[in-house]
Amino acid sequence: MKKVKVSLQPIVSRINLPTVLKTTILPGDSIGRLFIATQVGEIYYIGNGEIRTFLDIRPQVIKLGAFDGGYDERGLLGLAFHPEFYYNGLFYLHYSVAGTQGPGALPESFMPNPGAPETLNLKWVNREIQYDHIDTVEEWILQWNGQPQKRRTLLNLRRPFFNHNGVNSLNFSPETGKLILTTGDGGSGYDPFNLSQDDMEIAGKIIEIDVVKNSFINNPPVVTRFHELPTPIQETLTVIAKGVRNAPGISFQRFNNQYIKYTGNIGQDLVESIFSFVHYKPIPVTQLNQASLMYSKPDRERFINFGWRGWEGCFPTPTLTDCPNNPSLDEKTIAYYNEAVALSGSRLQPLTSYFHKDPRPDKFEGSALTGIQPYMGHRIPGLTGSVVFTDFARKDPQSQGRGALAYTKVRLDGKQNDFSVIQTDYDFGAQSAFYTSLGTNLGQSRLYLGVYGSMNVTDFNQGTVFEIVP
Repeated sequence: MKKVKVSLQPIVSRINLPTVLKTTILPGDSIGRLFIATQVGEIYYIGNGEIRTFLDIRPQVIKLGAFDGGYDERGLLGLAFHPEFYYNGLFYLHYSVAGTQGPGALPESFMPNPGAPETLNLKWVNREIQYDHIDTVEEWILQWNGQPQKRRTLLNLRRPFFNHNGVNSLNFSPETGKLILTTGDGGSGYDPFNLSQDDMEIAGKIIEIDVVKNSFINNPPVVTRFHELPTPIQETLTVIAKGVRNAPGISFQRFNNQYIKYTGNIGQDLVESIFSFVHYKPIPVTQLNQASLMYSKPDRERFINFGWRGWEGCFPTPTLTDCPNNPSLDEKTIAYYNEAVALSGSRLQPLTSYFHKDPRPDKFEGSALTGIQPYMGHRIPGLTGSVVFTDFARKDPQSQGRGALAYTKVRLDGKQNDFSVIQTDYDFGAQSAFYTSLGTNLGQSRLYLGVYGSMNVTDFNQGTVFEIVP
């Protein structure tokens, strides 16, 4: 693949950690504006060269960074504008709710042990009290006076751990007009309760929400499983995919008369994976519920399955330990052999993968996939028609504390493809630069990159948003 070099042009700096970068046209406006959502609960937009506050929900967002030295994966995680936002003013938020902090679903960290079957069959019990926090998905409206106001709550989700809640988790489908929610597996590590493969669990799924249908339930119950939802809410939901560990949203690339969908699985210890697909057959939640009540199985071929927890990208999920005779090497043990076998023929293969350890000189050692966006512009010719992705922080010693940019392309034969690192010339100096988010304009002809100077959300005002330019 071609080597591509780009520059980073700062747009705004000294903001809190940017989790979502979206573009829309405000009612009465004539041009697209870049909107920036921060993890702590602010939403800004760029207007006439100035940063302006659109909404501030910090009081409604859970206290962040209190238990892990300032690092957190909760907060304001999703922002999406209705396709008719210019006319109806509707937009949607996904965030972790203030005052809902719980003790967590397990008293200690989890590690599967194939020699101890009890570690492979854990159940999440006492969910009403053994959970970490509650996430909510809400519908808001921009009123005629320019003030946003909440209209209704679509979902309230109880989450077992603080991590793997999704990021850039709300996006509208240009095909169906439905709101798509990407949920992580609930967190900890290795998906202790195998929520991502359980058809009735909301965790670890990609879900379509028909926001046109009104359930007439404005404050739904707090749930973890689909069958716990009232029927009118179930009727608004369909499930696209399962086997999600944690995903940086979903994006769409028009190709002839159809759309290529891109998403990814953030890896455990081995590999980060980018997936693409065109066709899918979503299953209505009412059908999943009916199948569960009848102890039957739904048409599993209709599910797109990314394979987690049995598979980490293109490999059976391993646990890693130091080799006894050489601690610099890893000993890899298949964590869930039977699950890997069962999914070996039905899981979706990644479009491309990159690794946490990679000795190849033209690659990089990654840590966590944070963004995937198609680029259809022509200002950066080497990237036209490709899909660009970001990694939080390279692990190779000379680049620690620096994120990574790379790209790949869908092959016409449908097979997996390689990727190429995108070189940047921006000098961050001694400052860390963690790549936290990636966005585009409405025509996918411009790319925006969110960068933070710390891993910790509580190290405030260290964020910069760049435009990626030739």
